[in-house]
Amino acid sequence: TSSLYPTFWACTGIDNIAEAITLLELNNWDLVAAINGVIPQENGILQRYSLILPPSHSEAADAAAGGPVPPPPSTASSSSPPSSSTSAFCPVNASSRHIVERQPRMLNFRVEYRQRTVELVLEEGSTVGEIKRILETELAVPVSKMQLKGWKSGDVSDSTLLRSLHLPKNNSLYVLTPDLASTASTSTNSALQDSLNQNFLLVINHREAQRDYNLNFPGSRTIQEVKRNISDLTNIPVRYQQWEGWPTSASDDSMTLALSGISYPCHHLSVCRRSSPATEPTEECSDVHMISDSEGDDFEDASEFGVDDSEMFGVGSSSCRKSPMMPENSENEADALLHFTAEFSSRYGESHPMFFIGSLEAASQEAFYGKARDRKLLAIYLHNDDSVLGNVFCSQMMCAESIVSYLSQNFITWAWDVTKEANKARLLTMCTRHFGSVVTQTIRTYKIDQFPLLLIVMGKRTSNEVLNVIQGNTTLDELMMRLMGAVEIFTAQQQEDIKDEDEREAREMVKREQDEAYRLSLEADRKKREAQEKEEAEQVRLERMRKEQEEEKEAIRLSLEQALPPEPEEEAGEQISKLRIRTPSGEFLERRFLGSCKLQVLFDFVASKGFPFEEFKLLTTFPRRNVSGKRGKCFRDLSELKS
Repeated sequence: TSSLYPTFWACTGIDNIAEAITLLELNNWDLVAAINGVIPQENGILQRYSLILPPSHSEAADAAAGGPVPPPPSTASSSSPPSSSTSAFCPVNASSRHIVERQPRMLNFRVEYRQRTVELVLEEGSTVGEIKRILETELAVPVSKMQLKGWKSGDVSDSTLLRSLHLPKNNSLYVLTPDLASTASTSTNSALQDSLNQNFLLVINHREAQRDYNLNFPGSRTIQEVKRNISDLTNIPVRYQQWEGWPTSASDDSMTLALSGISYPCHHLSVCRRSSPATEPTEECSDVHMISDSEGDDFEDASEFGVDDSEMFGVGSSSCRKSPMMPENSENEADALLHFTAEFSSRYGESHPMFFIGSLEAASQEAFYGKARDRKLLAIYLHNDDSVLGNVFCSQMMCAESIVSYLSQNFITWAWDVTKEANKARLLTMCTRHFGSVVTQTIRTYKIDQFPLLLIVMGKRTSNEVLNVIQGNTTLDELMMRLMGAVEIFTAQQQEDIKDEDEREAREMVKREQDEAYRLSLEADRKKREAQEKEEAEQVRLERMRKEQEEEKEAIRLSLEQALPPEPEEEAGEQISKLRIRTPSGEFLERRFLGSCKLQVLFDFVASKGFPFEEFKLLTTFPRRNVSGKRGKCFRDLSELKS
């Protein structure tokens, strides 16, 4: 198939690779049928093809075929070597040969500035600076003050070749002059910039399928880009699209939506497939010249002329390549996801799902292993830059406000880029580890043109289950319906999990309460036991103190008893006092004391009988007096005791 691409491109002038492939696929890769469908011939369908070689090659081909090649007519003199043109491929019938010579490709530019419009035609070998110099003459605006906007690849330098930008034939640009101190200019430029930043909702009805597509586009998007997106969604090539609803001012497909005159914020269109491709302007075929020649054989590869396929299709230019969504050899998944998110925002804007930054395992933990009420579905977005559906799916589906809001509320969204084989192998390894080999095998079965994929994964008690795999060829309504269906299934399962979790928590609560009651009971028993032990210890201590006190008292009593002087006899010559003492218990104590004895001897005697003077008083009966303070006196001196 690699040799068919340059052949088909050279013969038809179709620059869009996806459109060329679609036309070939519609004709089952029959090059004759595909070219006849694009460039119908007046004298019937082409039957055979030949290759026009340079002189050195054609002579060898003639020798191999056994005959010379008829000389070309005078309009294409063989004596004058071609200067800038190169040989290419073209279809021929049995009676004539078509020589396709590559003339310098001319580009049309429509440049708007304030209320003026300038039409320019330049070769694709020109630079952006040449356009500015021409505009300087036409608009009287210095090149240094001029900003030329509207390039699909963003801002470009003055030295950039138009060829490297891979522009369509018709282009719309606009000039901004922010440095010029003109109030009118400032207001005009501001209004133009505002209109380019507005989002237009195009409601496009596909009449054959009876389906509506609600697509959001910024005002800077061109009509041609809209048609290419519709080609991806409906499989109707741009050349076969028949539209209704475009305003009369939208006559140029390179015109932006903001300048096309469509209604804001919503505009209705319809599209269907036409029976034959749209007729292209005659300028596009002006570089094809027809001369008579003999029959030839089939086309040969463009490499015969030293023309590389990538050079012919313009894919070899670095200015056309996109920055990869994800680096091929990132050290960890978090860094790769940060790069993916930044590149996604750069391509499709800041309004997109919030991608989880971290490993697939961390995303699974976040989605599946929290509390049942906090769990969510896991949406795994798999991107492939080689798929023609990637831009449409990302810009129209993933960046739609309803999808962004719904994913944020109900999903943990994790993304990965499988454009590079190393990244794809890394993803398959992660999926095998977390979801099993079935999911890995499922991802392997999808072809590139079925990407992007959105895998909806639901966590279960024992394993994780993939509920749905959404392919890139879905519509916005279908995507929302499938997401809502997955959420409905998940919600039913979540309610069961919440019920089980509540019952489990209730059982655990009862167990905790029982454990707490048992702990409090043990604590009360321990305190009671400690109090009892403390009381018993106190009783033992008091008993010990009481015994010690009694022993001390007994010792004092014995010492006092031993220290008492002997009781005198009644017949002793000295004066004797005989005392009778009544105790608190009613008993009586009797003893004789010498009149010369101190009253202290009486107190010692009473104390030796168990009545210490610190606890008792010694009173006379009549008159009733306390003699405790007269211990130092003798019996003979106390008149109270003489009686």
